[in-house]
Amino acid sequence: MDDAYAIQDGQLQHHLAAGRVLAGRKVGLTSLAMQKQLGVDSPDFGFFFTDMVHNEDATIPANSFISPKVEPEFGFVLKETLTGPGVTREQAAAAIGEVYPAIEIIDSRIEDWDIKLVDTVADNASCGAIVVGTTALDVSVEDLSEVSCSLVIDGETVATGKGSAVMGDPIAPLAWLANVLGEQGVALEAGQLILPGSFTSAMPVVADSTATADFGELGKLTVNFS
Repeated sequence: MDDAYAIQDGQLQHHLAAGRVLAGRKVGLTSLAMQKQLGVDSPDFGFFFTDMVHNEDATIPANSFISPKVEPEFGFVLKETLTGPGVTREQAAAAIGEVYPAIEIIDSRIEDWDIKLVDTVADNASCGAIVVGTTALDVSVEDLSEVSCSLVIDGETVATGKGSAVMGDPIAPLAWLANVLGEQGVALEAGQLILPGSFTSAMPVVADSTATADFGELGKLTVNFS
Protein backbone atom coordinates (compact mmCIF):
# COMPACT_ATOMS: atom_id res chain seq x y z
CA MET A 1 0.00 0.00 0.00
CA ASP A 2 2.85 2.40 0.76
CA ASP A 3 4.30 1.76 -2.68
CA ALA A 4 0.88 2.22 -4.31
CA TYR A 5 0.29 5.58 -2.65
CA ALA A 6 3.86 6.62 -3.53
CA ILE A 7 3.06 5.89 -7.19
CA GLN A 8 -0.16 7.89 -6.91
CA ASP A 9 1.65 10.83 -5.32
CA GLY A 10 4.29 10.70 -8.01
CA GLN A 11 1.55 11.19 -10.59
CA LEU A 12 0.05 14.07 -8.58
CA GLN A 13 3.38 15.90 -8.31
CA HIS A 14 4.12 15.33 -12.01
CA HIS A 15 0.83 16.87 -13.12
CA LEU A 16 1.01 19.77 -10.65
CA ALA A 17 4.48 20.58 -11.96
CA ALA A 18 3.03 20.59 -15.48
CA GLY A 19 0.51 23.25 -14.45
CA ARG A 20 -2.65 21.28 -13.75
CA VAL A 21 -4.70 22.60 -10.82
CA LEU A 22 -5.91 20.37 -7.98
CA ALA A 23 -9.70 20.66 -7.59
CA GLY A 24 -10.23 18.17 -4.80
CA ARG A 25 -10.05 14.63 -3.54
CA LYS A 26 -12.20 11.52 -3.65
CA VAL A 27 -12.66 8.71 -1.19
CA GLY A 28 -13.46 5.38 -2.82
CA LEU A 29 -14.63 1.94 -1.78
CA THR A 30 -16.55 3.33 1.19
CA SER A 31 -19.70 1.29 0.65
CA LEU A 32 -20.08 -2.42 1.22
CA ALA A 33 -21.51 -2.69 -2.30
CA MET A 34 -18.34 -1.27 -3.87
CA GLN A 35 -16.03 -3.30 -1.61
CA LYS A 36 -17.84 -6.48 -2.61
CA GLN A 37 -17.84 -5.47 -6.27
CA LEU A 38 -14.05 -5.07 -6.33
CA GLY A 39 -13.21 -7.68 -3.69
CA VAL A 40 -11.56 -5.31 -1.21
CA ASP A 41 -12.14 -4.53 2.45
CA SER A 42 -10.82 -0.99 2.90
CA PRO A 43 -11.48 2.51 1.49
CA ASP A 44 -8.93 4.36 -0.58
CA PHE A 45 -8.47 7.89 -1.87
CA GLY A 46 -7.36 9.77 -4.95
CA PHE A 47 -7.29 13.24 -6.48
CA PHE A 48 -8.75 15.13 -9.41
CA PHE A 49 -7.84 18.28 -11.30
CA THR A 50 -10.02 21.15 -12.48
CA ASP A 51 -9.88 19.84 -16.05
CA MET A 52 -11.50 16.59 -14.86
CA VAL A 53 -14.57 18.33 -13.41
CA HIS A 54 -17.74 18.73 -15.49
CA ASN A 55 -21.06 20.39 -14.72
CA GLU A 56 -24.59 18.99 -14.95
CA ASP A 57 -25.92 18.00 -18.37
CA ALA A 58 -22.38 17.86 -19.73
CA THR A 59 -21.73 15.67 -22.76
CA ILE A 60 -18.51 13.70 -22.42
CA PRO A 61 -16.96 11.48 -25.12
CA ALA A 62 -17.12 7.88 -23.91
CA ASN A 63 -13.91 7.10 -25.80
CA SER A 64 -11.98 9.47 -23.54
CA PHE A 65 -12.09 6.61 -21.02
CA ILE A 66 -11.04 2.96 -21.18
CA SER A 67 -13.87 1.16 -19.37
CA PRO A 68 -16.02 3.80 -17.66
CA LYS A 69 -18.50 3.23 -14.86
CA VAL A 70 -20.58 5.75 -12.92
CA GLU A 71 -21.30 6.18 -9.22
CA PRO A 72 -23.82 8.56 -7.57
CA GLU A 73 -22.29 10.58 -4.75
CA PHE A 74 -22.43 13.69 -2.63
CA GLY A 75 -20.02 16.50 -3.47
CA PHE A 76 -18.82 18.43 -0.42
CA VAL A 77 -17.38 21.91 -0.92
CA LEU A 78 -15.31 22.78 2.12
CA LYS A 79 -15.76 26.15 3.80
CA GLU A 80 -12.92 25.49 6.23
CA THR A 81 -9.53 23.83 5.92
CA LEU A 82 -9.21 20.44 7.64
CA THR A 83 -5.76 19.55 8.92
CA GLY A 84 -5.25 16.12 10.45
CA PRO A 85 -4.41 13.98 12.20
CA GLY A 86 -6.96 14.27 14.98
CA VAL A 87 -9.87 15.63 12.94
CA THR A 88 -13.13 14.54 14.57
CA ARG A 89 -16.41 13.72 12.90
CA GLU A 90 -17.86 16.94 14.34
CA GLN A 91 -15.00 19.05 12.95
CA ALA A 92 -15.42 17.44 9.53
CA ALA A 93 -19.16 18.15 9.54
CA ALA A 94 -18.57 21.78 10.52
CA ALA A 95 -16.13 22.21 7.63
CA ILE A 96 -18.72 21.29 4.99
CA GLY A 97 -20.14 24.31 3.20
CA GLU A 98 -22.43 23.25 0.37
CA VAL A 99 -23.46 19.70 -0.53
CA TYR A 100 -23.97 19.12 -4.26
CA PRO A 101 -25.22 16.14 -6.27
CA ALA A 102 -22.27 14.45 -7.95
CA ILE A 103 -21.40 11.56 -10.22
CA GLU A 104 -17.94 10.07 -10.31
CA ILE A 105 -16.87 8.43 -13.53
CA ILE A 106 -14.46 5.73 -12.52
CA ASP A 107 -12.09 4.09 -14.98
CA SER A 108 -9.31 1.53 -14.88
CA ARG A 109 -6.11 0.99 -16.78
CA ILE A 110 -6.20 -2.65 -15.70
CA GLU A 111 -8.00 -5.00 -18.06
CA ASP A 112 -11.50 -6.17 -17.09
CA TRP A 113 -11.32 -4.31 -13.76
CA ASP A 114 -9.41 -7.31 -12.40
CA ILE A 115 -7.90 -5.26 -9.58
CA LYS A 116 -6.83 -5.48 -5.99
CA LEU A 117 -6.68 -2.55 -3.58
CA VAL A 118 -3.04 -1.76 -4.39
CA ASP A 119 -3.90 -1.65 -8.09
CA THR A 120 -6.69 0.88 -7.77
CA VAL A 121 -4.64 3.03 -5.37
CA ALA A 122 -1.71 3.19 -7.79
CA ASP A 123 -4.25 4.04 -10.54
CA ASN A 124 -5.40 7.13 -8.59
CA ALA A 125 -8.29 5.27 -6.95
CA SER A 126 -9.66 4.59 -10.46
CA CYS A 127 -10.70 8.24 -10.87
CA GLY A 128 -11.69 9.14 -14.42
CA ALA A 129 -13.72 12.35 -14.09
CA ILE A 130 -16.18 14.15 -11.84
CA VAL A 131 -19.59 15.59 -12.66
CA VAL A 132 -21.04 18.01 -10.12
CA GLY A 133 -24.30 19.96 -9.98
CA THR A 134 -24.55 23.73 -9.91
CA THR A 135 -27.38 23.85 -7.36
CA ALA A 136 -26.68 22.70 -3.81
CA LEU A 137 -28.91 20.08 -2.22
CA ASP A 138 -31.27 21.65 0.33
CA VAL A 139 -30.40 19.27 3.15
CA SER A 140 -28.80 19.54 6.58
CA VAL A 141 -25.38 17.99 6.93
CA GLU A 142 -26.71 16.01 9.89
CA ASP A 143 -29.41 14.44 7.69
CA LEU A 144 -27.11 13.17 4.94
CA SER A 145 -27.25 9.56 6.15
CA GLU A 146 -30.99 9.48 5.50
CA VAL A 147 -30.82 10.83 1.95
CA SER A 148 -31.69 8.32 -0.77
CA CYS A 149 -30.27 8.36 -4.28
CA SER A 150 -31.01 6.23 -7.34
CA LEU A 151 -28.66 5.65 -10.23
CA VAL A 152 -30.59 5.82 -13.49
CA ILE A 153 -29.03 4.66 -16.78
CA ASP A 154 -30.92 5.46 -19.99
CA GLY A 155 -34.12 5.97 -18.04
CA GLU A 156 -33.89 2.73 -16.07
CA THR A 157 -33.20 2.69 -12.34
CA VAL A 158 -30.28 0.28 -11.93
CA ALA A 159 -29.35 0.84 -8.27
CA THR A 160 -30.55 2.69 -5.18
CA GLY A 161 -28.82 3.48 -1.90
CA LYS A 162 -28.86 5.74 1.14
CA GLY A 163 -26.22 8.06 2.52
CA SER A 164 -25.73 5.62 5.37
CA ALA A 165 -24.25 3.16 2.85
CA VAL A 166 -21.16 5.40 2.77
CA MET A 167 -19.18 4.08 5.76
CA GLY A 168 -22.35 4.25 7.84
CA ASP A 169 -22.16 8.05 7.76
CA PRO A 170 -20.99 10.06 4.71
CA ILE A 171 -19.16 12.51 6.96
CA ALA A 172 -16.94 9.70 8.27
CA PRO A 173 -14.93 9.38 5.02
CA LEU A 174 -14.20 13.12 5.12
CA ALA A 175 -12.73 12.87 8.62
CA TRP A 176 -10.85 9.69 7.62
CA LEU A 177 -9.35 11.39 4.57
CA ALA A 178 -8.32 14.49 6.52
CA ASN A 179 -6.54 12.33 9.06
CA VAL A 180 -4.81 10.04 6.55
CA LEU A 181 -3.55 13.00 4.52
CA GLY A 182 -2.68 14.87 7.70
CA GLU A 183 -0.22 12.14 8.60
CA GLN A 184 1.52 13.01 5.30
CA GLY A 185 1.53 16.73 6.08
CA VAL A 186 -1.26 17.48 3.59
CA ALA A 187 -4.42 19.44 4.46
CA LEU A 188 -7.84 19.50 2.81
CA GLU A 189 -8.13 23.13 1.80
CA ALA A 190 -11.18 25.37 2.01
CA GLY A 191 -12.83 25.57 -1.40
CA GLN A 192 -11.86 22.07 -2.44
CA LEU A 193 -14.46 19.58 -3.63
CA ILE A 194 -14.48 16.27 -1.76
CA LEU A 195 -16.40 13.18 -2.86
CA PRO A 196 -16.96 10.83 0.11
CA GLY A 197 -17.97 7.70 -1.80
CA SER A 198 -20.78 6.03 -3.71
CA PHE A 199 -24.32 5.27 -2.61
CA THR A 200 -24.35 2.18 -4.82
CA SER A 201 -22.18 -0.19 -6.80
CA ALA A 202 -20.75 1.27 -10.00
CA MET A 203 -22.51 0.71 -13.32
CA PRO A 204 -20.93 0.73 -16.79
CA VAL A 205 -21.75 3.35 -19.41
CA VAL A 206 -21.12 3.44 -23.15
CA ALA A 207 -21.40 5.96 -25.97
CA ASP A 208 -24.87 7.47 -26.45
CA SER A 209 -25.94 6.64 -22.91
CA THR A 210 -27.15 8.91 -20.13
CA ALA A 211 -26.56 8.58 -16.40
CA THR A 212 -28.56 10.35 -13.69
CA ALA A 213 -28.09 10.58 -9.94
CA ASP A 214 -31.67 11.05 -8.75
CA PHE A 215 -31.99 12.47 -5.23
CA GLY A 216 -35.80 12.54 -5.38
CA GLU A 217 -37.33 15.79 -4.16
CA LEU A 218 -33.85 17.18 -3.50
CA GLY A 219 -33.01 17.18 -7.21
CA LYS A 220 -31.03 15.23 -9.77
CA LEU A 221 -27.84 15.38 -11.82
CA THR A 222 -27.45 14.07 -15.37
CA VAL A 223 -24.43 13.44 -17.59
CA ASN A 224 -24.47 12.37 -21.24
CA PHE A 225 -21.91 10.22 -23.04
CA SER A 226 -21.29 10.72 -26.74
